[in-house]
Amino acid sequence: MARPLYSEPGDRIESIHPVTVSRYRGFIRANHWITAITLILLLISGLAFFHPSLYFLTGLFGGGQNARWLHPVIGVVLFVSFMVMFIQLWRLNLPTPDDRKWLSQIGDVVKGNEENLPELGKYNAGQKFIFWGMTILIVVLIVSGVMIWEQFFGELVTIPTRRWAVLTHSLAAVAIILVFILHVYAAFWTRGTLRAMTRGTVTGGWAYRHHRKWLRELAGRRQKGPAE
Repeated sequence: MARPLYSEPGDRIESIHPVTVSRYRGFIRANHWITAITLILLLISGLAFFHPSLYFLTGLFGGGQNARWLHPVIGVVLFVSFMVMFIQLWRLNLPTPDDRKWLSQIGDVVKGNEENLPELGKYNAGQKFIFWGMTILIVVLIVSGVMIWEQFFGELVTIPTRRWAVLTHSLAAVAIILVFILHVYAAFWTRGTLRAMTRGTVTGGWAYRHHRKWLRELAGRRQKGPAE
């Protein structure tokens, strides 16, 4: 049996009347929310140390000492959680020719003129940008974070290198905040998207409008047309 081009094994059309499509299994939804929660905790604790005016945020963690200890530990949890998700999703997030065409018609994307856009697999170019942006930034954050984690890796690098690591860590943190905001905005902006990560399903209309190749492939598994 040929490997699916646009879908994961767990993706399927659950019902026909009305059409309901399973987009994310329970495991990957839990994986996603663990990643999201740990990222938010890291953003809050990291901002607390970014500037004295934000130090009050350490109170959410029981004080500065606790926040300083918890921040790198949560960072490790984020890295492991995201890597588990990466293993599951990287293949369908590889660039395709359709992505270039989608980006060239970004005006239609913003205006909601989906009928003018190319048919897409499970993810569009914007979603892929967020995926790979998060991947690169999380790797940069964990590497630079280890370099400045003096409790366990104090002798790993020289003091000048650690200073550069602090700067790199700070810049990557700002970048990932921006990518995270974009991700959340897009989830609310595209109506019907959020339920995919809460209920695990989307409507047939949503799938046909935004990810038609993905839906066609799932319909092919049932040996029935997507119009049903």
